[in-house]
Amino acid sequence: MNAVLLSLAVLFIISLFRIQVVFALLIAAAVGGIAGGLTWATTIDTFTTGLADSATIAVSYALLGAFAAGLTETGLPSQLVQGARKLLGRSTQQGSSRRTTTIVLMLLAVAFIASLSQNVVPIHIAFIPILIPPMLVIWNEMRVDRRAVASALTFGLIMPYMLIPAGFGAIFHDIVAKNMTQNGLAVDASLLPQAMWIPALGMVAGLLVAIGVSYRRPRSYSSTAAAQPTVAVDERDSSAAQLPGARRGTVAGLASIAAMLATQLATGSMIAGAGAGLGVLMLARLMTRQRAERVFTDGMRSMSYIGFVMMSAAGLAAVLRATGDIDALVETSVAYVGDNRAIAAILMLLIGLLVTMGIGSSFSTIPLIATVFVPLCMELGFSPLATISLIGTAAALGDAGSPASDSTLGPTAGLSADGQHDHIWDTCVPTFLHYNIPLLIFGFIAAMVL
Repeated sequence: MNAVLLSLAVLFIISLFRIQVVFALLIAAAVGGIAGGLTWATTIDTFTTGLADSATIAVSYALLGAFAAGLTETGLPSQLVQGARKLLGRSTQQGSSRRTTTIVLMLLAVAFIASLSQNVVPIHIAFIPILIPPMLVIWNEMRVDRRAVASALTFGLIMPYMLIPAGFGAIFHDIVAKNMTQNGLAVDASLLPQAMWIPALGMVAGLLVAIGVSYRRPRSYSSTAAAQPTVAVDERDSSAAQLPGARRGTVAGLASIAAMLATQLATGSMIAGAGAGLGVLMLARLMTRQRAERVFTDGMRSMSYIGFVMMSAAGLAAVLRATGDIDALVETSVAYVGDNRAIAAILMLLIGLLVTMGIGSSFSTIPLIATVFVPLCMELGFSPLATISLIGTAAALGDAGSPASDSTLGPTAGLSADGQHDHIWDTCVPTFLHYNIPLLIFGFIAAMVL
């Protein structure tokens, strides 16, 4: 059996049984390496080498977690909760239809904010530990199904880079265009929006179904003190918010956010951005030295988990590449295509889904599939736009639903702050169903009509 298929099957099955994700990735890497003909020593060495590729991401997420925890000390999250209470508090006493409308609009706002983090202010998932944990108390009161929130967040972390040529979208478009050109089909990155708008519609359809149909019913969560978010939120009344100390905290919080964004945009480094934000918070002296150390350490711990998962996923990806069975999977599938364009499109999309689900990165999937997909599309007579759509959609498929993708890990990190949200069943499974299935359908349509 193909080592890639076997490894991913093991990963998905044991993940569904709630086995810890890092451990599941380790087992999948061991199975894939041995099945692919690697020795045990080579598998371990390859996995270890792959870990180094994501060390920067792990440090970035740890520092962002520290920054988010420090930001709670400024009082900004408390003010966010109070403002949300004023806007949404009455919905719990209103009729069912009014409550549903309010929640849908709120979820669309979450998706919009997540979209901004990809293109306008490209901070990716850095906003989640700041925005989401303080909102859990209100969502609990409104009995919002967190699977709908996870779907809204994942939509905003994926759809914009597929369609919009700015921020992370510009990077994605450049990678697609560059790899297609290198493999014999010269295209310009400016063609990506024309090719990806139909698959993007699939994402929109999935979002609307998730928040408007699948998860519209109320779902109860505990709001006891033991279940409050791990990133603490102080409940301050309106008079306390006017005290000089509170105003100083607000100013320091806004200044730290501005410093983080400006530094990250200027340097392109999340590490530098988080460091600048932390520097402002420390200079503001909102906490004693002992409390600052405890707060920052707890914040690092809350986000370091994502970094460990991303590193483990990079190790698995390195092992799967070393087996050579990714290329074998693609070439074997191509051999069954013949001259049937419809079957070819379906197989290419499914291969992209499998590869991205396993390695957790749509950006890293593109070089793996473009080598074979581009010549095949040219031979079968797919237009340049159809070829772009197939490769772009095949790469994006699996970003939603992958246990190792930051597009699912980020939402889980925020929504599980009080321990009431499961990564696999409450984030991965819902986003897989609502985004990968529409992407398969709409990606196939795009390949056939463009």
